[in-house]
Parts: sequence; structure tokens; C-alpha cells
Amino acid sequence: MITLTIWSDFACPYCYIGEARLEKAIEELGVKDDVQIDYRAFELDPNAPKDVVSSTPERFAKKYRLSLEDAKAQIEQISALGRELGIDFRYATTQYSNTFDAHRLMKLAEAKYDRSTVNRLNELLFKAYFVENLILADHKVLMDKAIEAGMDEKNAKDVLESGKYADEVRFDEREAGMRGVHGVPYIVFNGDFAVPGALTLDGFKSAIERTMRKVKDSEPVGRAHQCGPDGCKLF
Repeated sequence: MITLTIWSDFACPYCYIGEARLEKAIEELGVKDDVQIDYRAFELDPNAPKDVVSSTPERFAKKYRLSLEDAKAQIEQISALGRELGIDFRYATTQYSNTFDAHRLMKLAEAKYDRSTVNRLNELLFKAYFVENLILADHKVLMDKAIEAGMDEKNAKDVLESGKYADEVRFDEREAGMRGVHGVPYIVFNGDFAVPGALTLDGFKSAIERTMRKVKDSEPVGRAHQCGPDGCKLF
């Protein structure tokens, strides 16, 4: 069994794109039954507000010192990468808010439910943000996604209305800090080597095959996209 440990944030476009490419690589290699994905929390912006206060193009333009039109063009380039994977990627109209409670909900899933439920919730939360453009700080949104994933409504409500699993989220973030992780996605393959970013489909295939062969850490796996507190790298 290969274990892939992934640090990511639901507001990170390259995390969604990278995980979709990774899933496709696993499927095309025919190793789905041999791979387990463990998710780790990482907030790109721990200080993000719970309420939406600006549009994504506005934030993007300010962050990269671009005109609004140039910001929209850059956002469209990233969205196109998602659409290549069959995702109705709508980055321009995302509603930016805090993701801490979404990560706490994931910790509940990991603690109390099977892997299929965990994987389903992870996908639903990314879809909620980038496809449905919902507010992930909204507890009603999170409750709906928990139920859709097959989780118990009472359990989810109990966690969201309390501070449960906050320590687990903070533990993941401290571990990321200890590893020197400053951007996501950050993927550790079977504890052997790490890939800081979203590889291409072929890059992920190479990384998985490398893990299966236990090749030395020096073998390159390709260029990767990544988002950090200062923004998403643009290529």
C-alpha cells in the first residue's frame, strides 16, 4: 500500500487541480486499490474573514499589482487548467472566506468515517468553492456537504457549533511549518519524498511509479504549480 499525504486548502486552485490530476494518474495506472490518500490541513490565509468582503479579481489584482483586466486573464488561465480535467472551474466568481471550519469538518470525517466518505467530502468541499461558488465559512454550506458525503447531521452540527478538531487542524499546520512547507499542494509519497506543488498528469504518474520502485530522492518528477500565503505561482 502506498500512502500519499497531502497538505492542501480548499481555497487553493492548484490544490483542486493537482488532486484531480493525481486521481486521474492513479486511475490510469490502475493502482487505485494500492493507494491511500491522507489529507492534512493548511490555511493559505488563517486571517481570512468569515464574510466575503471582496471579489476574487479584485484581490488578485491587488496582490499581483495588476489591472483588473489582467487579473481576470490570469484567473482564466488557471480556470482553464481545471476545465481541461472536466471540472466546471469558476475561479473568477469564488467567494473568498475562512476555511478553518471546513478543515475541522474534514477532521471529523477522518476520525469517524471510512475512507470513501473522507474522499467524498474532500471533493465536495473543493467543488463547493470552485464550481458552486459557495461560502465555505457558512455552516449551512458545510452541513449540506457533510450530509451529501454521507455523514451524520448531528455529528457534523456538534463539531461546527463547537471548537472540536481545532487542535487537529493546528497540529497539521504546525507539522507543515516544521517541514518548511510554505505553499500547497504539498504531497509526501509514502514518506520517501515530497512534491511541493501540482504536477502534470505525467508528472504524477512518474512520482507514483517512482514510489512503487522506491527510486532514490534525486530523480526529478517535473515542474509543479503551487499556492502560498503570498498567492499562486503563475507560469
